[in-house]
Amino acid sequence: MNEYKTLQGDTWDLIAFNKLGGEQYTDRLIEANLNYREYVVFPANITLVLPEIQTPKTMILPPWKR
Repeated sequence: MNEYKTLQGDTWDLIAFNKLGGEQYTDRLIEANLNYREYVVFPANITLVLPEIQTPKTMILPPWKR
């Protein structure tokens, strides 16, 4: 199980982007940490569980990302 210790000013979407690879994983991050769901902006030193994100082996990228 991977964990992340928050920095002052972290937000759900920022953590999802930096640690899980994209804002689209914000809902999974919140689901893995329901005790903290009321936070919008985090204080420092809260330990969050980082959910396991499975990415397809062959990912088709849109033209602007190739």
